[in-house]
Amino acid sequence: MITKNQIKFIHSLAFKKYRDRNNAFLAEGPKAVADLLPHYECELLLVTPDCAPPDFLPREKVCEVSQSELERASLMPAPRGMLAVFRKPEQSDAEKIVDACPKDELILALDGIQDAGNLGTIIRTANWFGIRYILASEETADVYSPKVVQATMGAMARVEVIYADLQKILPRCAARGPIYGTFLTDSLCIYDTTLENGGVLLLGNEGKGISNSLETLVSHRLFIPHFPANIPPVAESLNVAVATALACAEFRRQQGFAE
Repeated sequence: MITKNQIKFIHSLAFKKYRDRNNAFLAEGPKAVADLLPHYECELLLVTPDCAPPDFLPREKVCEVSQSELERASLMPAPRGMLAVFRKPEQSDAEKIVDACPKDELILALDGIQDAGNLGTIIRTANWFGIRYILASEETADVYSPKVVQATMGAMARVEVIYADLQKILPRCAARGPIYGTFLTDSLCIYDTTLENGGVLLLGNEGKGISNSLETLVSHRLFIPHFPANIPPVAESLNVAVATALACAEFRRQQGFAE
């Protein structure tokens, strides 16, 4: 049986200050929990009778609950099967990651991505296209937010998000390859540009785009054209997560043809 204090603790993890204070984060649903269990230390697993807990998890960390108890503990409107509290891992040093990363490896950089769904989708997209590292500004949404965790669909276990001062780390990145950035004006069409395998792809905030302070660090300005080109687009711009997917796809397409 789950206690009131455990429920209170779980609910507190909806807020970043408590996630940081307790060095913990929350994941819900059988698939999300199962994907993360091999990669993160589990402190508590709530499981309903219709779901079997993994054999490798110590029994003292497993709490069998009824559906109604799960609903009281959950942050989701219709929880299913499992809820887990995981310990946050130590963050890697951004400079060490950049220095050790092969020059032909693409890194993503995020400048103030605010929407949790966008961040989760970007992480999932990075995993799909074989990108291991994302450098995120301090203004970017918290990767351990419950909404981000759910949106990654387990991909956060395979893509490391490292928070850093991009103004300091991007010049270091420039020593290993180009700094690509996505813009709406004064840029080259991504499909007409030869893209190197490595470097950094910088994506900007949903409303403001890439900040002026980081724009000066971009060596290659790219844009994704709308269609048809002779008719103004209805939308002002692409969603940043969609733009990330299209850009990553073009990087990998060119890499594949180069091979």
